[in-house]
Parts: sequence; structure tokens; C-alpha cells
Amino acid sequence: MKKNLLLILLAAFTNCLFAQITTPVIKANFGVDGELRANYFGATLSTSDDWFKNYKFGTGQFMIDTTGAAAVVANYISNPASRMASFSRLMKPAFYSTVQNHLVIDAVFHRDFHGDDSTVFASGSNKNGMSPALWSCPVAQGIPDKNDLLDAFNHVRRAGPNVTDSLWMFGGISIENTNGNRYFDFELYQTDIFYDRTSRTFGGYGPNAGHTAWLFDASGNVLKAGDIIFSAEFSSSSLTLIQARIWINKNSLLTTPANFSWGGEFDGDGPGATYGYASILPKTTGAFYTGLQSPVTAWAGPFSLVRQDNSVVPDYTPGQFMEFSVNLTKLGVDPGSYSNNPCGTPFRRVLIKSRSSTSFTSELKDFIAPFKMFDFPPVDAFTNLLYFCGVFPPTQIDVINPSPTSIYTWNTLNGNIVGSNTGISIIVDKPGTYFVTQQLNAQCTYYSKDSVKIFFDSTCRLLDINLTNFKAVQSNGITEFNWQASNNKEAANFTIEYSLDGSNFLQLAAIKASGETAFADYTLKQLLDKVNVAVIYFRVKVTAIDGRSKYSNTIVLQNHHGNKSTSAVFPNPTHGELWLSLKGTANETASIAVWNSQGKLITAAKVNIVAGENLIQLPGLSNSAAGVYLVKIKTFTGSITQKVLKLN
Repeated sequence: MKKNLLLILLAAFTNCLFAQITTPVIKANFGVDGELRANYFGATLSTSDDWFKNYKFGTGQFMIDTTGAAAVVANYISNPASRMASFSRLMKPAFYSTVQNHLVIDAVFHRDFHGDDSTVFASGSNKNGMSPALWSCPVAQGIPDKNDLLDAFNHVRRAGPNVTDSLWMFGGISIENTNGNRYFDFELYQTDIFYDRTSRTFGGYGPNAGHTAWLFDASGNVLKAGDIIFSAEFSSSSLTLIQARIWINKNSLLTTPANFSWGGEFDGDGPGATYGYASILPKTTGAFYTGLQSPVTAWAGPFSLVRQDNSVVPDYTPGQFMEFSVNLTKLGVDPGSYSNNPCGTPFRRVLIKSRSSTSFTSELKDFIAPFKMFDFPPVDAFTNLLYFCGVFPPTQIDVINPSPTSIYTWNTLNGNIVGSNTGISIIVDKPGTYFVTQQLNAQCTYYSKDSVKIFFDSTCRLLDINLTNFKAVQSNGITEFNWQASNNKEAANFTIEYSLDGSNFLQLAAIKASGETAFADYTLKQLLDKVNVAVIYFRVKVTAIDGRSKYSNTIVLQNHHGNKSTSAVFPNPTHGELWLSLKGTANETASIAVWNSQGKLITAAKVNIVAGENLIQLPGLSNSAAGVYLVKIKTFTGSITQKVLKLN
């Protein structure tokens, strides 16, 4: 009798897990209905938010920034090769803003590479539970169309306007073939995992067998959050399963978690694995997820859809787009559930993979390279003048990368703030160190902090030591610095400082002044064979016996170490003019793109480079607002992204 009862309960539990979901729903005012349009729910009008918007009526908002979508589609027509490229778009509303009384946190749309693709798993034994260091990827390989990922979506929001409201994650993918069952994973990493297409390897993964493990105390409370994976299965007509797992040391199964329950599954890299993914279930009854696929032909969004054969189409076929939602709070993996910081990030990177079968450890097929989530820029404070003498005028200090939803609070221990100490700028009238703290939202605690130190000399004394003929020459990884100093007897020491951006300098080496003659020559050699950037900035700081100091001119040294193409953009900071210094490995065309801090493309261009040293003027930022910009240089051997500060 007991055996029969156990079988009945097991059958009921299995039916619950694999129950088909065919009904569209709205969760946290976001439509999970198998299509992309805000203000539509299934086939009826609504006020729900969604990924995109193509209907001018209704209060529902779209989450993905569609700036430049028409240009992308037009380029697909005029330049068919562009259809094979990948790109991403970030959230349209500012992060941590309130949309229709719901707190929206972050969102990403990502288009995968098409055609022969190096972002696929090589045929063989690549599986979930393995370290990303062991995954193998080919130079280029076609994959079965039922496993070919085309586009991916991800969005996280609260069910209301407060950081204590339920936290929901929404995911969506489009796959080439709609026949038969399809299996995929949304894998959420705590580290900055990345994929290098040049070497076809993963990096930046966690320390526990390639992942980050969840840690618990004796009572089951979470001490440290780790990686999460959601494995989904869609049949030919509907969603049949979503399973949640977290990465743990197998011994953690002996602990009873406070926020969720173990689901009975554990899979690592083989049967004897110490670390692996363990299934979890909510403490409370009821499903923690919903999902649906496009039941009929559906609009594919303003970027259209690029199919596996590189054709561009405006619509999804029935079943080609699939989306789901997960209540992270109900599941117990909301940071507010296990920490004192409900504004903490539940993960940092998303890796989406397709599998060959329903088994969690079945062969991995395609993947969309890890993309960033919750990568909010930390506060960056700046003032044009850091040194005054004789008179200290009222001086403004600014946040140069402000977010419209962040709260900025300033304080000082030894200076003086005139007026309000909140906002993106302050006025000060005394020297000292000024700190600014950023909150992502008024309900959030501290997120990031920066400081600015302003110096003042009441007597305007000049340091009479002059530094001249400062030079640097590199050979075989060794850099030799030479300079001359007049009034040398007043000097106490000299410091060589270096910078990778021309703005922020760090100490490289220091020597004592000779002090024997009024005029002296100095030479200093340093090994710099580990620095793999195109140019390095150097300057000499002389400190006098009485403590005063001054700097030489700054020189730029082209770094010849390494075999890869390296590049750097300067001057940085800039008032608008930009130059590219690049050491190329072959004659080719490089792509240059500039984005602002909100992810909006400002300008794009192509430049011809030659094997050897290149110095090229780039499209400038003279007509752009002050702030932080990202400049990406893409060559045949890889790409480099550099942050550039544009001043007024």
C-alpha cells in the first residue's frame, strides 16, 4: 500500500512538473504571451509593457532601446554581409526607473551571429556541469536548425514600485526550427565571464570548478550567492518545463536552505563531482514560472529577424519565439530574500545555450556569448581645476556620468560645500577632499563612491626645479627613461608615473635626487614586458626638500611588446579631438564605433590600417555633450573597448 501511494504521489508530482502552459499571462505588468508588442495581450488590446512597441495607442511601454533599428534593417538590405554580425541593445528606460508603477531594473536584447558561427559548441561531450574552461568551440560550424539560437531577450523588474515587491525575470529566445521539442538554458553568472572569439575560449568564470558556489551557514541562511541556471523545454506547441538549479558544493545538500528547498537533482562534471548544479523549489506551493511560444505568425520587432539562411523576414513563424517568466522572489533567489540589500544584483552575466535533449547533461549545441546585466556605471566625479593658489574661487564639482534615477549625496571632512549637498554637481569654496555617494534609487543603499581632492597654495610659491628633455625608449620589454633637472640641489626625489588613458596616473618607480650639483642627468630602466596596450603615458614628478612638487611634460610611448594588434585612443580626457594609435599585424580595415554611457551609438566609421605603426585621426566628439564615451576598435585579430572622457 505504501509503495502504491508513493508511485501515485510521484506520478502526480511528475505531471505537475511537465504540465503544458498554453495560457498567456501578465506578470508584473509585462506580457508573457508569445509576442513582442506592448499594449497587446495575445490578440487583444491592453496596457501591459513588453519588449517592443508598434502601436501608438496605450500606456504600455517597451523595454528595449530601438534607436537605429531602421538603419540596421536598411544595412541588411544594402550590405547583406552585415546580417551575420551580432549586436546588443540595452534597456530604453533608465535603470531603476518607475514605469507604470513598476520598478524596471535592466533589460537586454542580443542578436546572435549567423552563418558559419564560432559561438557554437563543438560536436562532442560539452555539457552543463562542466567548467567553461573545458568547453570546446570550433573555428566555424553549422548546427542543426532546431538548436540554432537567433535572438535573445532578458528583463528584470519588480512587481510594484518598491524594492521589496516581488522580483521577476523575463526571458525570450527565437530558434530557427519550430518542429519537435527544443531545449535551452539561461545560465546566470556572478562573475564577469566572457567568450574570446579569437581563441574560442571562455574566461572570467568562477573559482569553484568554473562557477561560483552558493554558501550557507549551519542554519541554511545564504552567506554568498552563486550561479543560477534555468533549463527550459518547449514542445512543438507549448512550454512543458522550467527547472531552476544553483551551483553548490555537493556537501551543501546536507543543509536545509532557509529560502528554498532542494529539488532532488544534482549534476556536475561526472558522477563523482564535488561541485554541480542542484535543483531547487520554492518553499511555498504553486508554480514559480510561466511561459508561452508564439501561437501564430507574430511581428519579429523593429530589427526584423535574420534566419539561419541569412534571409531577413519581418515575422516569426508559429512557435519560433518563446518567452517565459520566473518569480525570483518566490523561488528564494531575490537578493532581498537572503541579504539586507534588495537592490543587490542577482547575477552579472547571462549565457544562453541550447541542448540536444531533455536531459540536463545532454550535449550542448549553440550559445549566445555571455552578455552583461546590471552593469551600472559607478559614479565618476570631476572638476576642471584641482589646484589653486593665492585665491580660492567658488568651484564646481560634477558627476560626469549621471543617471537620471540615481541619488547623489556629497560630503567632506576638511572642505566646505556651498548650498545643497545633493545632486549631480556642487559648489565648494575651500580646498579639501570631496566625496560623492551614489544610490541607484532613493530606496537603495550605497552603490558606488568617488572623490575629488582640490589643493590650494596661499602664497603661490613656485618650485624652481625644471625638468627638461624627458624621453623614453623601449627595447626588448625594457623601457629606459632619461631627463634633466636644473636647480637639482632643491630636489629630494623623482617619481616616474604611468597611465593607460592619459588621465589617471600611478607610480611606476622612484629614485632619490643626487643633490650634488645644480644641474643633473637622470636615467632609470624598468621592465614593462607584461603591458599589452598600444600606448602608455609617462611623466616625471619631482618632490622638493620642502615637500612641494611639480610634473614634467607627459610623453606617449608606443608599446611594441606582444604580437597582437593593440590600440589606444587619445587624448583622454579630450575636448573633442580623438586619435587612434594602433600597431597592426596586417593591412586591413578596422571598424570604429563610439557609444555614450547609455549605450546609444554616436558615430561609426571604418579606417584603413597597415601592418606596423598607425596614427589615425578619428571622428571626434566636438558636437557631443560632456560625459563618458566608449570607443570600440575592431580588427581581424580582435577588439578593444576604451573609455574616453569628453570635457566641456
